Amino acid sequence: MTQFSLNLMPEKHVWRVSELTLRLRDVLEEEFPDVWIEGEISNYRAAQSGHLYFTMKDEKAQIRCVCFRDQVRGLRFRPEDGLKVTVRGGVSVYEARGEYQIYVSHIEPVGLGALQLAFEQLKNKLEAEGLFDAERKKHLPALPRRIGIVSSPQGAAIRDILRVLRRRFPNLHVTLFPVKVQGDGAAEEIVRAIQHFNRTEMVDVMIVARGGGSLEDLWAFNEEIVARAIAASEIPIITGIGHETDTTIADFAADLRAPTPSAAAEIVVRTRAEFEKHIEDCTRALVQYMRYFFSERRHAVRDLTTHRAFRRPGDILRRQRQRVDELNAALAKGLNRRIDGVRRRVNASSTRMASIDLRRRVSMLRLRVERRQSELSAALERAVTRRRRRYAQAQLRLASMDLRARVSVLRRRLDRRTSEFAAHARRYLTATRRKLEAATVRLEERSPFQLLERGYAIAYDAKGKVLRSAEQIATGDDVSVRLYRGQITATVTSKEELKHE
Repeated sequence: MTQFSLNLMPEKHVWRVSELTLRLRDVLEEEFPDVWIEGEISNYRAAQSGHLYFTMKDEKAQIRCVCFRDQVRGLRFRPEDGLKVTVRGGVSVYEARGEYQIYVSHIEPVGLGALQLAFEQLKNKLEAEGLFDAERKKHLPALPRRIGIVSSPQGAAIRDILRVLRRRFPNLHVTLFPVKVQGDGAAEEIVRAIQHFNRTEMVDVMIVARGGGSLEDLWAFNEEIVARAIAASEIPIITGIGHETDTTIADFAADLRAPTPSAAAEIVVRTRAEFEKHIEDCTRALVQYMRYFFSERRHAVRDLTTHRAFRRPGDILRRQRQRVDELNAALAKGLNRRIDGVRRRVNASSTRMASIDLRRRVSMLRLRVERRQSELSAALERAVTRRRRRYAQAQLRLASMDLRARVSVLRRRLDRRTSEFAAHARRYLTATRRKLEAATVRLEERSPFQLLERGYAIAYDAKGKVLRSAEQIATGDDVSVRLYRGQITATVTSKEELKHE
C-alpha cells in the first residue's frame, strides 16, 4: 500500500527590512491619506532649510511630524513647544529610521485663531525689542506744511481725511502715495510708500490709514515688515486704521495712534481759529511781559539816579585816588623790606662759605677712603682663607669614599636603564611594523592596477602619458597598453570619440 506524505506547513517567506518598510508605508498612505490630529507640540525644531520638525503628544502617546518649507510659508503664526494645535496631513513611514510620521500640510492653534495667535506672538516679539517704547516716539510738528498720506485712493478713509484737511486748511500741500490696504502684496506696497517719503523728504508728517474691516482685512498692518518700516521712519507717523476698537501692530509702532482716519487728520492739523486764538494769547502774554519788564527797568533807573554816587561823584573819585596813593606807599615799603631781608641772607651765606677749610675736608675724605681700602683687603683675605679650608675638607671626604661601591651602583643603574630602553624599542618597532602593514594593505586596495584584474587596461602614448581621450592621439600613432599581466604595443588605425551623458 502506497503511503502519501502531506505537508500542511506554509511556505516560509523571508522579508527584507526595506521590503517590509515599503509595504507598511503603502498601507499607511492608503489607509490614512488625510487625517486631522489634535495634540501638544514638543521637541520643536526649525531647520536651516526652512522645514519644521516637532512631535505631537497627548497623555498616552506621541507621533513625529514634519512640515516642509512650502507649507510653512502659508502659516500665519510661529509654532512653539507647549502650544496645543490641530494639524492636517498624511501618515507615512520614514524608511531611514523605520518611524511612522505625519507629513503636515496645515496647522491651526486650538482656542485662539491663527491670526490672533500670530498677532500676539509678533506683538510680544517687537515689544521685547523695544520698538514700542515711548522714548523712541517722535513729536508731531505743530503746523505741518506738507502732509503725506499712505492709503488706498478708492477707500472711504482718503475721502474723510481730505474733507477734514480741506475744511481746516484748504491751502495745505497733501501728497497721496496710493497703495493696496489688504490682500497679497499690500504690506510690501505700504513699506515702499513709507521708505519713499523718507528718501525724498518731501513731507513733514505721514498718515497711514484705511477704513474698518475684519482681522483678515486689516492684516497687512499687522505684518512685521510694516511695523519695522514705521519704527525706522525719520518722519513722524500717525496711524488711523479701522474703527476705534480696531488695534494693529502698526498702531503700536507709530508715533501716535488715532481711532479713525478722520481723527488722524484732525490731530495732524489744528483749526485756523485755534491757531489765531493761540497767536492772540501769545501776543497778549508778550505785551504784558514787556510792560512788566520796562516797569522793572524804570524803577531800577530811578533807584540808581537817587544813589549818592550820582549826587557827588567828584568826592568819590578823590577818596579812591587817596586810597590808591596809600596802597602804592605800602607796596613800596613792603618791597624795600623784602630786598633788605634777601641782602642779609646773601651776606650770611658768603660769610659761612669763607669760613669753610676745603683742604682739611679733602684730607679727611682721603683718610676715610684709605681706611675703607684696608678693611676690604682684610675681609678679602679672610674669605680666601675660608674657601681654601673648605676645599681641603672636600678633598679629604672624596678620598675617603669607597669608589668600588659607587661603580657597582652605577653599573646596576645602567643595566636597568638598558633593559627598559630595549623593551621600549621593541614595543615601538612592533607598533611601527603594524602601521606599515596596514598602510601597505590600504595602498594595495587603492592601487589603480587592481582594476586591471577585472579586464580593464591603461593606454599610454609614445611619451608615456596616460591617454584619457581620443583627442590626445592621431591615426597612425603608436600606443602601449598595460594589462593585468604584461604589456602590448599597438598602432592606431581608427578612433572614435564617445560622449558621456
